[in-house]
Amino acid sequence: MKPSAFLGLRTVVYQVTDLGKAKAWYGSLLGVEPYFDQPFYVGFNVGGFELGLHPAQPGHAPGPAGAVAYWGVEHLTTAWPRALGLGAQVVSAPQDVGDGIQVATLKDPFGNLLGGIENRHFPNTA
Repeated sequence: MKPSAFLGLRTVVYQVTDLGKAKAWYGSLLGVEPYFDQPFYVGFNVGGFELGLHPAQPGHAPGPAGAVAYWGVEHLTTAWPRALGLGAQVVSAPQDVGDGIQVATLKDPFGNLLGGIENRHFPNTA
């Protein structure tokens, strides 16, 4: 079996209809301020894992079906084509979301959303 390019779970992203209200609510709930706070994304570091808040958009609706667990990868350029080769489908192509962080979302062959994140700000614990 090939060694995995996946490093472990890093981030869960919730789609929200009001980013400002969601940021305030989760800040109160978690007792921390976001470490990344932009109009297009808010990220909280909670015990070494990230809770991300993202404005809802087509293909990523709020609610249970809209949450995406992002798996840390050392290099998205390696992990992405491998997943596609194994039958995953593109939901959102790899993109830089700021500060060198790369993310992408796939749909696995069973209909589940699968995110990949290359984030140099989180330690590589693999």
